[in-house]
Amino acid sequence: MEKKDVTALLSAAFSAREQAYAPYSRFSVGAAIMTEDGRIYKGCNVENASYPAGLCAERCAIGAAVAEGKRAFKAIAIVGSEAVYTTPCGICRQVLHEFHVPLVICARTREDYLFIEGENLLPHAFDDTALHS
Repeated sequence: MEKKDVTALLSAAFSAREQAYAPYSRFSVGAAIMTEDGRIYKGCNVENASYPAGLCAERCAIGAAVAEGKRAFKAIAIVGSEAVYTTPCGICRQVLHEFHVPLVICARTREDYLFIEGENLLPHAFDDTALHS
C-alpha cells in the first residue's frame, strides 16, 4: 500500500473518531476503509445504554461502503487511544474476514501505526464453507 493511501486512510479515521458517540466508555474510535477503486468510507463507534445495541467503528465504515454498493477493499485504518493500538473486536474481525479486507492499519498517532494482514486477524474464521457442508 502506498504511503499516500495510508496517510489518507489515517486522516479519515482520525476525522471519524471526532464524531464518535461514546458517553459510556469514553473510548472514541474512528475507522476508514478504502475500496479497490480508492474511495474512502468512514465510521465511528456509536454506543448505546443497551450495550449490545452499540456499533463499532469498523462495522460502521464497512456498512457505509456496502450501502454504496462497494464489496472489494484494499485496507481499513482504525484509531482509538494514543496509549494503545486499537485492534478490531472479535465481531469486527469476522466482518473483516467476510469482506476479505487484506490489510488492517492500527494507529496510535498519524506517525505511529502498525500493519496487520487481514488473514492473520481471525485464524479458523467461520465462513460459508460451514454452511455448505
